[in-house]
Amino acid sequence: MPIDLEAPIAIGPVVARNRVFLAPMSGISDAPFRKLAYGHGAGLVVSEMIASREFCEAHAESRKRAARHDGQGPLMLQLAGREARWMGEAARIAEGEGADIIDINMGCPAKKVTGGLSGSALMRDLDHAVTLIEATVAAVTVPVTLKMRLGWDDRSINAPELARRAEAAGVRMITVHGRTRAQFYEGTADWRAVAAVRAATSLPLVVNGDIADRTSAQAALEASRADAVMVGRAACGRPWLAGAVAGQGTGIPDAAAIGAYVIAHYEAMLAHYGEETGVRHARKHLGWYLDVHASHVNDISARKGTILRERDAETVKQHLAVLFAEAASGVRSMAA
Repeated sequence: MPIDLEAPIAIGPVVARNRVFLAPMSGISDAPFRKLAYGHGAGLVVSEMIASREFCEAHAESRKRAARHDGQGPLMLQLAGREARWMGEAARIAEGEGADIIDINMGCPAKKVTGGLSGSALMRDLDHAVTLIEATVAAVTVPVTLKMRLGWDDRSINAPELARRAEAAGVRMITVHGRTRAQFYEGTADWRAVAAVRAATSLPLVVNGDIADRTSAQAALEASRADAVMVGRAACGRPWLAGAVAGQGTGIPDAAAIGAYVIAHYEAMLAHYGEETGVRHARKHLGWYLDVHASHVNDISARKGTILRERDAETVKQHLAVLFAEAASGVRSMAA
């Protein structure tokens, strides 16, 4: 029987309102983006990866990553690190500042993370990985969850073993991206391989990787026997996607409204980061919006380049307003 994506699911005492979550994505799932995604109906939204030691030392960037916006639902912060004392202390601080769930990152494939023996590199040493889990669980009363990959490479598929040990250590939910670290984001996510994790643990299980719509979500659930799905890169330029997959479809902008929507998101980022930093952080989001919603506009490549190089926020907004107005006009003319 298919999983009801609209049904709530419990993570310890925290209840997610549906079973489609927004993935933690570095440089993407910041507080403004999470607020949008939750407002559109995502079941849970997860912060960007936060380095545990830097968070304990109150580095400005790490604290910015942990910021909460009203209207983003339960605050789920993802911590990364390689030392138990920093993971435990960061979790304790996060709980004290209002985190409802602490997620541990053992899935990031980025070289700058795995080179420091964090992220998916921890799947090469499960004994050490478990010490980090134990320290995090012991430090807090809120639920601790774990996000991982299938393993380091095809010769070391050890997600089921890590899941068993994580459950014994007190983790309350597990998310598995259906690729190895060696794959990065290449190839196709192996949802069927996640089923071995389902067989290894009774915890709520979330499947991640290549989920872009309700059809792929249901296929991933069927193949993996998971309880929920996590939407990642497909949400870039579509903050409403997780909610739409969950059957919410709340406030999705049409062609006539997308320009104002993008500008409002841009302004929220400027307010969150400050204008100078916000202009830089917003560029990737603007690029995705333009790729997804304005690719048919004349001379879009050159005009996109102009927008992404511009340093003055007001000029950027003016360009966006004109470009998306043209995009909406083009959609209407093509539909006529």
